[in-house]
Amino acid sequence: MIAFLVAAFLIVHGLLHLGVWTAPQPPDKPSPFDPGHSWALAAAHVSPAPARATALALAWYTAVVYTVAGAGTLAGSVWWPTAAVVGAATGLVLKAIWFDPWLSVGALLDVGVIVAVASTWPASAY
Repeated sequence: MIAFLVAAFLIVHGLLHLGVWTAPQPPDKPSPFDPGHSWALAAAHVSPAPARATALALAWYTAVVYTVAGAGTLAGSVWWPTAAVVGAATGLVLKAIWFDPWLSVGALLDVGVIVAVASTWPASAY
């Protein structure tokens, strides 16, 4: 049961990256943040189009890795914690480079994944 809950969390959290980062932005109602604007890439004079493409690529990568980690948990594999940490680290990089306070909960969840794996919690999932 615990493995199922861990897997569900990893998969849902991963897929939420796609929903948040790839959601269309209606021109009349701006979204809470713009994937085409990164404070770090703007400082490097990167235009919005490549910044958005990079954000979307990282979001897709994060979603796939989290989903693989969740599937690995369900399969009882020994490598799922590594995949979960890679997904969390990529998610943190994504949220740091495109920082917006609206993304803070996602960053806390990514940190929680890293802490949980580092402390082998919950023990029954290992």
